[in-house]
Amino acid sequence: MVRSAFATVPFYRERWALGGRTEPRLGSGSAEGAVSTEDLVRAAVDLAPLAGGPTGFDPVRGLGGLLPLARPTAGDGLLVALEHPGARPVWDLPRGWRGCLVDAEVDDPALPEVGAALGAGRPVVAVGPDKALDGFTDRVPGGDRVHRVPRRTLDRLDSGPYGVLHDPVLGYLGVLRDCGLWHLDWTRVYARRTRAGLAFTLLRQRSPRLVDALVGGGVPGRVEWCPRHATPVVRTVAG
Repeated sequence: MVRSAFATVPFYRERWALGGRTEPRLGSGSAEGAVSTEDLVRAAVDLAPLAGGPTGFDPVRGLGGLLPLARPTAGDGLLVALEHPGARPVWDLPRGWRGCLVDAEVDDPALPEVGAALGAGRPVVAVGPDKALDGFTDRVPGGDRVHRVPRRTLDRLDSGPYGVLHDPVLGYLGVLRDCGLWHLDWTRVYARRTRAGLAFTLLRQRSPRLVDALVGGGVPGRVEWCPRHATPVVRTVAG
């Protein structure tokens, strides 16, 4: 992904040339070549490959694939992502599941669909910040039966019992599993430790290309191996 980005994406090609490099390799300096998400947002138009592609960021990317690890997904259920309008629909859901976006700050038109699912006895999982989850479950009849999955940022990881790791630019990056560790979505997300903090790369997203991004402005941490599940986990000062 690094080699491809440096060869085909204007933003990385320019940074590469300014750094005097002629081959893809880890950078030097305090950030070791990693880029802040703020810089990526400012350069959004240059993150598409030269052959073209979308430049918008997807705050719900990865959520569907992580759902089975965040909560049981037996039966036909409804996943509610508490996002502001304009986010893309949730996709890649388990068979039989539907997804919808709900604006946690207003009486969203999707609320009747949530009420109907609860009334029919279907499982409903809501994902969002703690305050938004509180407001959502208070406004929906039968909200006490909603399965809550708190959304955490890299600098605010806790011990759960449930949670997903999120960044507004890169989307959903990992999940808290039953071992109590924060697991990377390792088939879609790569992370490495730098002197500036943990840097993340989206492995399957072709545009906009997000490589070596310092999530949260750079959060100190490390990548380890889970002894129970044998997959990568992240640990931070906070988590």
